[in-house]
Amino acid sequence: MSDRFAPPPSVLGLSRNALIAGGVILFHAAALWALQSGLLRRAAEVVIPVEILSQFVEPPKPAEPPPPPPPPPPPQRKPEAVKPPPRPVAIREPKPTPAPSAPVGVPEPPPPAPVAEAPAPTPPAPPAPPPAPPAPRTIEISEGQTRYVREPKLVYPSMSRRLGESGTTVVSIYFDSEGFAKRVELFKSSGFERLDEAALSAARTAQVTPFRQTGGNAQTTYLLRAPFSFKLN
Repeated sequence: MSDRFAPPPSVLGLSRNALIAGGVILFHAAALWALQSGLLRRAAEVVIPVEILSQFVEPPKPAEPPPPPPPPPPPQRKPEAVKPPPRPVAIREPKPTPAPSAPVGVPEPPPPAPVAEAPAPTPPAPPAPPPAPPAPRTIEISEGQTRYVREPKLVYPSMSRRLGESGTTVVSIYFDSEGFAKRVELFKSSGFERLDEAALSAARTAQVTPFRQTGGNAQTTYLLRAPFSFKLN
């Protein structure tokens, strides 16, 4: 009969939790009221001597820096491979070629003697050059050794007459073997250029007897010095 009216377990657990929660709320409410009423202020005035024991604690020593790593070893050069020296090549000496053996048999006849060549005919001597012509020469003659075939035509310049110019001009006349005047030159001046030019012009027209008639040759020149006189009347 008593178990019938006992509350279930779930109801009992829920009421217990409600009690705890209600206690906590009351505690907080009491603390809040105590602050407001100054209970806490009174509690702060109670000084409880407390002995403070202090102990100097040394700070930990800084850790020593790790030693620097050792430097890397220098790179080692690989030793170069030494090439073995080339083996000497054996030089083979050429085998001497055996001299050809002379054929055994009939000896060769000696070579024929060279035929002597006939001497070349001597070229004929060149013909003798013709005799050189006689060297030209000049023979001086006088008026008595020849005679004029055509006498010089002397003209007295009219200007010289008016100016009273007079005198004698000597002209050198060079005749060839046929008696013609080849060239003329002034040998002696009269003192007047006009008279000298008139005498040279007259001498160029002169012609004498051919000299070949008296044995003269074409290489000879005959020189006659002819005077030309200019006189005023």
